[in-house]
Amino acid sequence: MLTIDQIRAARALLDWSQQDLAEHADLSQTGIARIENGTNKPNSKTIAKIEAAFDRANIEFIGTSGLRKRTGEIRTLSGTQGFRELMNEVYEAAKTQDAELCLFNGIPEKFIQHLEMDWYEMHAKRMANLNTNYKLKIIVKTGDANLIASDFAEYREFPEDQFNEQTFYCYADKLAIMSFDEQNDLTINILSEQKTADSFKVLFNIAWDNVAKKIEV
Repeated sequence: MLTIDQIRAARALLDWSQQDLAEHADLSQTGIARIENGTNKPNSKTIAKIEAAFDRANIEFIGTSGLRKRTGEIRTLSGTQGFRELMNEVYEAAKTQDAELCLFNGIPEKFIQHLEMDWYEMHAKRMANLNTNYKLKIIVKTGDANLIASDFAEYREFPEDQFNEQTFYCYADKLAIMSFDEQNDLTINILSEQKTADSFKVLFNIAWDNVAKKIEV
């Protein structure tokens, strides 16, 4: 179980305030403060939320006193639950002021198919309601009119002969590579490494500015 010292140390490593941790863990700042000053003893559900928030930020806890930041880690997710986990991470990344999110080779119908419509609508609503001035840029195939994220994202289209069904989603310090096999099963490999994410964003923006075309709505 996490200790108070580990929670404080993890926040310091990430340069998070108590309010930052509260937002990432879906808790209150007052609750975090009371945990850290020993006023409240958190239950297992609260600890799980805090651990999950730090895990998404690539913090790994060691024993009852240590911690470290993971780098270069690759995680593999699959199916609907894995896709939803990815989108939850994207949502957390979008909470950061002025965050830049890049989606290349977006395939709207596969998003809906694998996330399921009710869940996607919930996700779209929470993304649209954020006020952090994040920017989500999506490149789709020329002629794809199913712009399901148009309420909170900007779209551009890519020539069909340069488009494939290997989808890349870059957010925070992560690059997710989404692959659909012949049976339409989904596998997601997520690389957590800031340099890789930054390099992908450079390439994405070159394509965005020089190849992708604005979509006339």
